[in-house]
Formats: sequence, C-alpha cells, structure tokens
Amino acid sequence: MSRVGKCIDNGPMESFWGTLKCEKYDLHKYETFEDLRKAIDEYIFFYNHQRYQEKLNGLSPIEYRTKAA
Repeated sequence: MSRVGKCIDNGPMESFWGTLKCEKYDLHKYETFEDLRKAIDEYIFFYNHQRYQEKLNGLSPIEYRTKAA
C-alpha cells in the first residue's frame, strides 16, 4: 500500500471501472438496478475468465494466475 495522499493504489481499480463503463455500461440501457447488477456480475466473470489481455501475454487473468502458480 502506498502512503496517505498517494493515488497509486487506485490506478488498477480506476482502470477496471473505466473499462467496464466503456465495454458494458455505456453500450446498454438498464431498466432496473437488478438488471444492472446482473450485467456487472456477468462482466466481472467475463473479464476474469474469458477476456484475453495483451499485457498478460494473450491470456485471461485466471489463466495467467494459474500458469504462474
């Protein structure tokens, strides 16, 4: 963890929420909070298990962690 007043810890989560908004939230209109919640849950599963990322050598985060272990 960084020191108080340093924003380096927020970087990864800010990046994730920005990606979620661009790839999921901004592309759809949700009628209810439950629809939005379900869509976010589905996106988090997709992001971790199926979305291949160049910075992880073309693997999903779960595949990358499994391979590293």
